[in-house]
Amino acid sequence: MRELIYNQHDIPKEQWRYGLRTSAATGCGWIATYNALHLLGYHAQPEELIRYYEHLLPLIHGNLGTSIWGPAVCFKHWGFPVKMTAKRSNFDRTVRDSDVSIVFYRWKKGCKIGAHFVAVRYTDQGFAGYNTFRNSTGPDFYGESLQEFLTRHKYFGAVVIAISDKR
Repeated sequence: MRELIYNQHDIPKEQWRYGLRTSAATGCGWIATYNALHLLGYHAQPEELIRYYEHLLPLIHGNLGTSIWGPAVCFKHWGFPVKMTAKRSNFDRTVRDSDVSIVFYRWKKGCKIGAHFVAVRYTDQGFAGYNTFRNSTGPDFYGESLQEFLTRHKYFGAVVIAISDKR
């Protein structure tokens, strides 16, 4: 059984290519899916998730990252109940009420704008994210509010994809 992926930038460039690029560069969507499945107790092979996403929207998934709708479509296809919200005031409750969530957000650093997916769940210590930062080595603890975490880091355009276990 493989472990969670805490930092996509630790993936060697020749391993798990995603489209024409490396998973270290554009793999956060399939990695968030992989981590969410793992946190639910399901296990998928990275190669299978990459193939699934690349075929779902060829030329986009992998080359330009993953579409914002990709993980929701994926989990619905597999029979998981999924809810989505872009309303920040609902983020904390929505994640608490799910078994696991995937959060999409945009970031800006200087003139550079990017986007990222992370698997998130609520724990006894508060909200925890997986594969959040370039230097992550384990779960990243966000505190008692996902909404406040996103605001503090100036992340914008966020969407929560809440997933319930189908068992």
